[in-house]
Formats: sequence, structure tokens, C-alpha cells
Amino acid sequence: MTAEPLSQSVYPVTREEGAEAEVILAAIVDNEPGVLARVVGLISARGYNIESLTVAETDVEKHASRITIVTRGTPAKIEQIKLQLGRLVPVRRVIDVTSEADALERELALVKVVGSGEDRIESMRLAEIFRARPIDTTHSSFVFEITGARDKINAFIDLMRPLGLKEISRTGVLSIRRGVESD
Repeated sequence: MTAEPLSQSVYPVTREEGAEAEVILAAIVDNEPGVLARVVGLISARGYNIESLTVAETDVEKHASRITIVTRGTPAKIEQIKLQLGRLVPVRRVIDVTSEADALERELALVKVVGSGEDRIESMRLAEIFRARPIDTTHSSFVFEITGARDKINAFIDLMRPLGLKEISRTGVLSIRRGVESD
């Protein structure tokens, strides 16, 4: 491993052997103040960017929340992050969703498009193809709601750019196992 300046980041960024890959990690944690800050701090202190983050209480009776994080790293670094996350006291379990063959992942996005004439017609046509639902319509704009895999949402957004894309709001990745098993 060599420490080289790879970016203008204030965090030390290193280049390691092994290809970087995107991973989705889910941490089942105690639902209490400060847990999210500790989990995020552990990852960011190692110079990794969190590309997507979702958090919600998942079990009121067991006082548990699920934190889903998308990040990139080499296999060795990801393994290190998983081990260190597992050692945090409020973390009950860490799941590498990427390695789960039976995992489903989805994201929701709200996409605002402003346009008129042919651009407006094309926006609606593409929304229908992508199964995006118009949830707000004015004479000059649409807000579409789209759910699906990140690649689908990214493709929809890319096609809306030349048609008057104005604003995007995304939930971040959500994941769950198929079948009767639970995390």
C-alpha cells in the first residue's frame, strides 16, 4: 500500500492492491442517539466516501434500527470496515448485502422536470416507459416519482437532463432479503 495524494481530500487516501468495488452494507444497530454519528465517523475517518445512506427504525419492540450504507473500497478495506463496525457497541450485526444472492435493493427518487412543447411530451413518454409516476403537474413542470434499481433511476435521470431536469431528491439504497429469512 502506498500513500499518494489521489485527491484534494483532507483525509488520507491510499491506493491498495485489489480492485475497488461498490458495496452495500447494512448494520442492525440499537436505536439510540449518537449511533449514526459513530457509524458514519468510523467509515469517513478511514477516508471513504459514503455514496448512499439510509437509516430507519425497523423494530420498535427490540429498539433496533437499520443503517444501509453504499461505499467503495478494496476487498481488504471493506472487510476491515465490516470488522470494525461489528466491534462498535451499539452495532448488533453487519450484513454485506452485496454478497447476498437473495437480496433485493431499491431506491426512490423524485425528479422535477421543467419544459414545454415536445420536451414535455417526451418527458411523459419516457416516464411511462420507466414506470415513473407524475405526482405533481403544472403547465410548465412535472415531478415524477420513480422506484427501482439505482441503474434504472440513473438512466431515467440521464434521459431527463436534456428535457429540462431541474431538481432531484433521492432516498438512498434500501435492501431486504427475499423469502422468509430476515436480517
